[in-house]
Amino acid sequence: MTLAEETADDWWEVEALYDLCFAPGRSALSSYRLRDRVPPIAELCLTARDPDGILAGAVRNWPVRVGGALTVLLGPIAVHPTRQGEGLASLLMSQCLDAARTAGWDRIMLVGDAPYYGRFGFARLDQVIMPPPTNPARVLGLALTGGAWDGVTGPVTAMHD
Repeated sequence: MTLAEETADDWWEVEALYDLCFAPGRSALSSYRLRDRVPPIAELCLTARDPDGILAGAVRNWPVRVGGALTVLLGPIAVHPTRQGEGLASLLMSQCLDAARTAGWDRIMLVGDAPYYGRFGFARLDQVIMPPPTNPARVLGLALTGGAWDGVTGPVTAMHD
């Protein structure tokens, strides 16, 4: 697999992958409202392509504020159904977290399954409030620098707010 920063030419192919991997109503989720009219963090948007150049997986990340603190909102992350079980999601996640640390981000969050994302160090953020409808048990975060979540509380808001 070849990992690379997503380019403008990749955009619609990545969107098609997300359409394939997620429910049709994916854009109605609260996390999508946080992404509206906000450009993603380019250096944290990655694609994974096989040796033939076929898109196998992708991850995007967006800037948000949590109670005023600048934070990365990870997702969506997806792997093509024919490539699942090969460790691509883990590879994309590891590269994404490394890139966020290198770029100087302090904290990252997502909405997802705690048992799955816990293996990357994500834990429930009881003090962080995602817009409804979001199950609070699925709001997870990871400190990219020591103590980055200490004292960070409140609502998640879009960068254009």
